[in-house]
Amino acid sequence: MNKHVFISLLFTLALMTSLPRHAAAQVLAGIDVLQRDEFQQLAGRKIGLITNHTGTNARGVSTVKLFHESPDVTLVALFSPEHGFAGVLDQANIDDQRDSLTGLNVHSLYGKTRAPTPEMLEGIDTLVFDIQDIGTRFYTYISTMGGAMKASAQHQIRFVVLDRPNPINGVSVQGPVLDPGDESFVGYHPISVRHGMTVGELAMMFKSEWELDLDLQIIPVEGWDRSKMFDATGRLWVNPSPNMRSLTQALLYPGVGLLETTNVSVGRGTDTPFEVLGAPWIDATTLARELNAQPLDGIRFVPIEFTPDTSKHEAQRCGGVNLIVTDRAAFDPLETGLTLATTLHRLYPQDWQTKSLNRLLVSEKTRDGILSRKSVEQLVAAYQDELSDFKHRREAFLLYRDSGRDEP
Repeated sequence: MNKHVFISLLFTLALMTSLPRHAAAQVLAGIDVLQRDEFQQLAGRKIGLITNHTGTNARGVSTVKLFHESPDVTLVALFSPEHGFAGVLDQANIDDQRDSLTGLNVHSLYGKTRAPTPEMLEGIDTLVFDIQDIGTRFYTYISTMGGAMKASAQHQIRFVVLDRPNPINGVSVQGPVLDPGDESFVGYHPISVRHGMTVGELAMMFKSEWELDLDLQIIPVEGWDRSKMFDATGRLWVNPSPNMRSLTQALLYPGVGLLETTNVSVGRGTDTPFEVLGAPWIDATTLARELNAQPLDGIRFVPIEFTPDTSKHEAQRCGGVNLIVTDRAAFDPLETGLTLATTLHRLYPQDWQTKSLNRLLVSEKTRDGILSRKSVEQLVAAYQDELSDFKHRREAFLLYRDSGRDEP
């Protein structure tokens, strides 16, 4: 038995014995695989690490600490995405900072620039990306990755992705595909709203479809069946951002999040962001009754009143609904989001402001369909061709098997 195989077995045994019995089959993220393999994939490289508080191994030790303490890794610089290095900031621009553990500068990629500059990349020959995504197109960590990939290609820097599971599974692919030509930081590439891919798989797609001359390496997840959600991985949940506090909220986000550019509160400033929706001009019982009458599976709506402490409608009492997922296997967040939109437009055509509705949707056809009062069935049918095309495109980049169950 060679040295690396022996160390791999020891690492796996130690991991299993440190966990409760029900978590013995814990999924290994890319960082766990890298650590098990003694960081040999990074040997002799000068590393810039793009990460935040979600970059941890199976025991909760940060990737920064692991790199800093490993004699086999030369860590040169750190980079952080939206919400900052510690993942606690919810603001438009974030400054650079100094990391207390390593003493390194943390270059903000959500401040004066959204991609690494030539000055930031000095002395680096490899960029490593280790951030937990949540599987929704407009969640900006994948945009940060995309910008860093382009910078790496331009400067002939290797790009390594430490892959992680898609927490809302890797088989359910839903919603309209972004209109080509309308890309932005909250819609970086023509993919569907719920894309069903890992960051590693997306990186492969980006490289291919952007035709990047890039030395790309993926350190894959081990032990993950792509039909599984995060609660089946045995891993510790870490809030990926200040308002993404549970797996339920991550599952609701592709649908409810679409509406937050309009004049409704989606629960920011409450204890349950994305689990509630409301506004001062909404009658809670009427909205809940109308929503519960729609043919939606796996979801129920409870009439509530709430007052956000911050964000939209701050300190104003809002009527609205609490969204209760009753059956994850039947629940479709995109159909739910579209039903919310069509119902709000029907009940409150004068109050609901839709000027920015397409900001995250990025599908003029779907937006126009909502405003012309098409049914949800008609809206979904209208984007099926582009969705089918995206599903076909993504097939070439899928790294992990699924059990054959499409478990939303």
